[in-house]
Amino acid sequence: MKKYFVFLVILAIFSACSSRNAGNVETGPERVAIAYIFRFDSEVPIDPTYITHFNYAFGHVNNEFNGVRINSEDNLRLVASLKEQKPELKVLISIGGWGSGRFSEMAADETLRLAFAADCKRVIDQFNLDGIDLDWEYPTQTAGGLISASPDDTENFNLLCRDIRNAIGDDMLLTFASAASARYVDWGTAMKYLDFVNIMAYDMENKRQGESPLHQAGLHRSQWTHGNFSVEESVIAHIEAGIPPEKLVLGVPMGGRGLVRGARFSNAHEQEGYTVQWDDVAKASWLSDAEGNFMQTFECPRAIAYKCEFLLSKGLLGAMYWQYSGDDTGLLRKAVYEGVMQIKND
Repeated sequence: MKKYFVFLVILAIFSACSSRNAGNVETGPERVAIAYIFRFDSEVPIDPTYITHFNYAFGHVNNEFNGVRINSEDNLRLVASLKEQKPELKVLISIGGWGSGRFSEMAADETLRLAFAADCKRVIDQFNLDGIDLDWEYPTQTAGGLISASPDDTENFNLLCRDIRNAIGDDMLLTFASAASARYVDWGTAMKYLDFVNIMAYDMENKRQGESPLHQAGLHRSQWTHGNFSVEESVIAHIEAGIPPEKLVLGVPMGGRGLVRGARFSNAHEQEGYTVQWDDVAKASWLSDAEGNFMQTFECPRAIAYKCEFLLSKGLLGAMYWQYSGDDTGLLRKAVYEGVMQIKND
């Protein structure tokens, strides 16, 4: 009997190990680790190991205002094909982006809006996708560049979400990339149609010309957080706007911003004449010059770990990041996944 019990234990361990797909990691709770993928860099191969969702950037409202134009259909097919390697992976197309227009005109016209929604369904079916991520930056605003806007955009955005949801059905995902301020959207209505919201809680330094850079995504407000939001304030703004925390996904930057060109986590310690610093209030890394001036902001695994602890404490769904190719080591996306899924390394 004892030998039989030992045999069953060994068999169970073997079965658990062999059932994992090659290239995958053990899954944790039903949280999300979302990667926006934009540039295809041969030096940063696409690896879905630490990713639950890929958001392919970008699709756009076409010139006729009635359908979707896609940046490189071949690249979209390549990303969607990763589901053959990792069947549980979700792939969405993100429509919009900074400076991507024609949303206002399309959403204001019922005929165009319905045609656009139908084309979203066509794209999902044609490319074997799992949903649509809307990245209209931003309803009622022309901040994204030479794009149109209208005071009616907020209401028309609700109609657009409704029509896309009706077109793609309840089994497909419909998500939205939100401004850090949580402005421009009637969340009480929009959340009837959206599965979750990706908070773009980065690029928030908002420096004026001639000013030194500041933290792009400091978790808490510190002396290096001026103007806009800290990550904490951004999340609170979304919750206070009425979005359930379990439908919020915290955005994380992968690169750096500032005056030291090309400096980021992978090469920060190699920047001659600059010193890596840690802001223990903001929980963020930065580079200083010889005089101690703030010169560059960049994300690091330590900062990501703090963000993951914070988002879990607030009951958020998970994290996303812009963008995949900004992490040339793989350590940042691993930190996101392990932090969100609460995976501890021995």
